[in-house]
Amino acid sequence: MTTELRVPPASEWDAWFTCVELAFGGVPTAPESREMYDALARPDRAIGHWDGSAWVGTAGAHAFRMSVPGGAAVPAAGVTMVGVAATHRRQGLLRSMMRRQLEDVRAWGEPLAVLTASEPSIYGRFGYGAATGELNLRIDSSRVGLSLPPGTEEVRIRYASPAGALDACEAVYARLAAGRPGTPLRQPGWERLPVNDPEGGRAGGSPLQCVLAERDGEVTGYATFHVRPSWDGPRPQGTVAVRDLAALDPASYAALWRFLFGIDLTSVVECRNRPVDDAVLRLVSDVRRCEVRVWDGLYVRLVDLPAALEARRYRAPVDVVLEVEDGFCPWNAGRWRLTADEKGAASCRRSEDPADLSVSVRELGAAYLGGVSLTTLAAAGLVGEHRPGAVAQASLAFSWDVEPWCPHGF
Repeated sequence: MTTELRVPPASEWDAWFTCVELAFGGVPTAPESREMYDALARPDRAIGHWDGSAWVGTAGAHAFRMSVPGGAAVPAAGVTMVGVAATHRRQGLLRSMMRRQLEDVRAWGEPLAVLTASEPSIYGRFGYGAATGELNLRIDSSRVGLSLPPGTEEVRIRYASPAGALDACEAVYARLAAGRPGTPLRQPGWERLPVNDPEGGRAGGSPLQCVLAERDGEVTGYATFHVRPSWDGPRPQGTVAVRDLAALDPASYAALWRFLFGIDLTSVVECRNRPVDDAVLRLVSDVRRCEVRVWDGLYVRLVDLPAALEARRYRAPVDVVLEVEDGFCPWNAGRWRLTADEKGAASCRRSEDPADLSVSVRELGAAYLGGVSLTTLAAAGLVGEHRPGAVAQASLAFSWDVEPWCPHGF
């Protein structure tokens, strides 16, 4: 069976999108979500396989700017809407789309490609490494208390309309984004994502609710959430499902959690996709009553290896020659000398010197944001050391003060 790999014309966008929906189970997208996705999509950055009568494969790429260690906002292709029709599996369609897409990303001048995976086993063979984790919590708020830092009582919490408070929430998001590697900086239109609230996505909960934290008249944090009422006979056992929570200082952060723990007629606070170093785990009185799960989060692919490695900062000086394996993007393969000075500024150039480390581009992607240790990868046999001490030196340089995190999907 032959298919044609091409960019979908505007007249076929609906058919292309229908192929995406079928690949993810065939459930139609809610109209308000579909309108938002259509507005955010870049059809000129989409590709797919056409079999002569229907789209049977799809892959898209948003144009992001993502925070990396040191605070720079680096152009990154946000890979999305990847799917292959069940009738056309195991025919090489996904591989051909991934190869074409990475060639396009390189041509667009974007040194990184990033994605969140529906299945973690898919994308490693294309050079994507799991670079961030996401913390998922289910807390028994009826039996778990919070240790509150000084100043918490000075924070005012007030309800606000999610749409009406959007500018204030986005201002907080913007101030925090540069300090957390892996966070996409908002591009025009993406501010709609946090307040998109289709009824089918509430899991039986309330419409999206929002509270703001304020100190001295300034908004210093926010939380958005749904409440799912539930009763066990006469006992209320509702759940607070946290969607977003961010704060500029510890007192505002703690005040928001205290509010969520104290909502009437609830006994559970649950949240998905928090950073793995979330400070709430240090505030709770009994972590054993907090069901904690860590999943894979953002996958990172170095498309232009030297540009990507030079774009971030490093925690310590380093001088190391990397022997990089990259069978999917051969322009990255070979030896590269990475050096960084005392300020963390880096240079990455081709080298003929003997390799200090051998590593695949997938493992470099995993370590790129500072959340995955090269030492750990070496212990798993995924990084080879050819000069004693090279792993430790490089691992320290690649590490960062905070865990990387991508706060939302795309």
